[in-house]
Formats: sequence, C-alpha cells, structure tokens
Amino acid sequence: MFQFLHAADLHLDSPLTGLARYEGLPADEIRNASRLALDRLVNCAVERGVRFVILAGDIYDGSWRDAATGLYFASRMARLRQAGILVYLIQGNHDAESVMAKSIRLPENVHVFSGRRAGSAEVPDVAAVVHGRSFATRATETNLAVQYPARVEGRFNIGVLHTSLSGFEGHDSYAPCSLDDLASKGYDYWALGHVHNGQILSRAPYVVYPGNLQGRNIRETGPKGAYLVTVDDGLRVEDCGFVALGSFQWRRLDVDLSGCASVKEMHARWEDAFRELRSAEPDDSPLIVRVRLTGATALQAMLQGQTDWKLDLRALATDVGAEQLWLEKIELDLAPVSAPLDLTGPMSELTEAIQRAASDPEIAAKADLQPLLQKLPDDVRGEVAEWLRTDGPRYRRLLEEVESMLLTRLAGQGGAQ
Repeated sequence: MFQFLHAADLHLDSPLTGLARYEGLPADEIRNASRLALDRLVNCAVERGVRFVILAGDIYDGSWRDAATGLYFASRMARLRQAGILVYLIQGNHDAESVMAKSIRLPENVHVFSGRRAGSAEVPDVAAVVHGRSFATRATETNLAVQYPARVEGRFNIGVLHTSLSGFEGHDSYAPCSLDDLASKGYDYWALGHVHNGQILSRAPYVVYPGNLQGRNIRETGPKGAYLVTVDDGLRVEDCGFVALGSFQWRRLDVDLSGCASVKEMHARWEDAFRELRSAEPDDSPLIVRVRLTGATALQAMLQGQTDWKLDLRALATDVGAEQLWLEKIELDLAPVSAPLDLTGPMSELTEAIQRAASDPEIAAKADLQPLLQKLPDDVRGEVAEWLRTDGPRYRRLLEEVESMLLTRLAGQGGAQ
C-alpha cells in the first residue's frame, strides 16, 4: 500500500487586484495565501508520509516575473526532498509563458515532464508509473491525451494532464479531450489540472480535478486543496479524499430582508445569517464573504440611499466571526414594499417623467455619462455601463428602483426623511 497527494493550479503569488477598495479586508494575508497553501501541502505530505506528490500544472502565474516566487517554490520542494518525497510535475498553460518555469533550478527529487512529447517515469520502490507531458506553449489546443504512452502492466498507472476536457465554463479550451479518450489509455488514475473547481469526474478509472490550492477571488468559493489517494496492495484505489489546504475561503451569502420593517429586525437577520455561515465551517477557517441583500422591504430606499449602515454590517461580521470573517463586498437586490401613495400634482409629474425615460431610449441618450464612467475602476465600469444600456434588461429595473426611492423619500416613508 502507498499514498500520494494530487494538487494543481498553485498560481503562486498571483497578483490580486482591487482589494484596497474593500475596507477592512486583510489584503496582506490574502497576497501571501498561495504560499501558505503550498506550505500546508508540504506539511500534509510529510505528516502523512506519502511516497510522492503530483502537481498537475500552473505552478506559477503566467508572466509574473518575481524571482522570489520561483525560489520559494524550490525551497518547498527541497523540504520534500529532505523527507524523501518525490515530486512529479507538469507545466500548464500559465507555466508555459513563465520565465521562472524555465530558469529556476529545482531539486533532484522533482521530475518535470517534457513539453516536446509525453513520457513516463517509474516511481522507485513503488509499483507505480507516472505518465505526463508539459505544455510547450500557452495556447495548446491539440488533444494531448491520445499521445500518452501505453499502460505499463503490473504497475499503478497515473496520467498527469493539464486540460479543460471537452470544455468547462469559465476556462480556456486547452488540451481538450474526452473522458473516453482518458479511459482508452487503461490508466488507473488521471491527475488533472486547469479547472479550479475540485471534483471527481469518474471512478472507473479515477479522473480527478483537485481544483486550485487556494481560492483567489469571489469566483473561487468554498474549500480549496488537494486529493490524498491511497492505493492498496492490489494496485486499486482504496480511498481518494479531499484535503482542505487553503488558508481562507471565499463565500457568498444571501440575506433575505423580505418584510423587514425596522433597522433592529434587519440587524437580527444579519446576525442570524452570519452565525449560521460561521457554524457551518467545522475547521473555523477564515472567510471572506460577499453579501447580497434580497427581498421586498420598507427599508429599501434607506439602504440604497445611505451608506452608514454598511459600517454596522462590517462591524457585526467582525464580531460574529471573531476577526475570522470579513466582508469583501455588499450587493443590493432589493424591492420596495408596495404602498398607496398620493400621486397627484408634482408626484404624478415625477412618475410620468420616469416612465417616459423607461419607454423612450432617446431621453436617456441625451445624457452623456461617458465622462463619469471613465472615472470608475476598470472592474466596475463595465458593470455600471451594462446597467445604463437602454436596450438592456437592467435599465428598466434601474428606473423602477429610482422611482421607488424618490417617491418614498418625497412621501416621507421607509425611514427616509
């Protein structure tokens, strides 16, 4: 019996943008998170006494040129060497354009597969053989799996491949192939990389994406880590279990404010939602959360027209989370509570003006908002522009929210004076 660890997509020191905009977010800890995750991987390998570690590509992050990143990776590999643990590594699409992947010398316990052709490496003192091929160029769009060597009989055969398979949403189509292509090789385990969502796609043979080692943004939510694989004396997978190694997790949280009529009640709902989220994490790992407030509430105008309440929400998150829960962003998806309003006189004129803007795009076209849009950060500008597209689905909804807020304020309702 023997064990090995399968990880991928470390993206060491991947630059994270936009963090400074979110008050209270531990930006320095986030920037070091990929290194901490690698440390945890190495510690896990040593503590479990695995025979080898497989890294299925994207060790680095593209053209990131800080040599300290490469030296740090080499030092972690050296620690595995001291523990007698081998490493089998392929270079993924990001590594193919990385200066460090080409220039940093790695310890002799690390076997890096060639990018010219697929090759095989027998594991010393273990009945296992590893097959793999690195990316020679970033845009590798050919089916590499069909070029892999034949199965070696009497050995536990592992294929290491950086691939999008037949296509995963949000991932570039690199080294595309099918599950049938993989199964046809007769290997016992396919150690894949590239897709950042960890999952076991098949158990006959095992086809596994470990996901990335550490989530880097709100699109990469939940636990991140590697798979610990146990192979029995009959050269069959006895166990294939996920091991969480990320130093923190990204989470999304919806808080329903439907029917909420007071600030006190709103605070109570926030607190309940935070405590439920926190209690669902058995390991007390730090969480960075994007909150979305939903539902029809009399507080809608106040929440959209003021900002002070956001400080209360951040303070509550810090309190409930014992400084292990931070808010990355707060989104509003609220609707007003229908209430009879006196729509005579000026109120009627206001309603008619907004309805004309909703039905006549030429009215909106007269307002040149480009100078204002250019002042917004890059990652916000596109979203705001989408809301202001008069032919888009969000424009009418935006006007409805503006109408509700103005009418509520003018009527002195919803907590707004």
